[in-house]
Amino acid sequence: MSGEPESALPFSGCLALLGILKELPATRSSQVILSTHSPLLASLPGARIYEVGEWGLRAEEWEDLDPVTNWKDFLDAPASYLRHL
Repeated sequence: MSGEPESALPFSGCLALLGILKELPATRSSQVILSTHSPLLASLPGARIYEVGEWGLRAEEWEDLDPVTNWKDFLDAPASYLRHL
């Protein structure tokens, strides 16, 4: 599968997908490699997160990911973003 699996899912669907992904490695016969911009899916417990950019590939903590900090900032003060529209 290519693309971002959550692109057509509502929030509740993303939570359901996260639940499925959480159970897969427990079978010890599965490994999940996921490309996403979703802070929700990136929060998968026990996930090793790698960020891709002009620097190449680097390990990153969930709370330091751009999508996470951007959403937190927006949700804290949406007016500061919406005034630029």
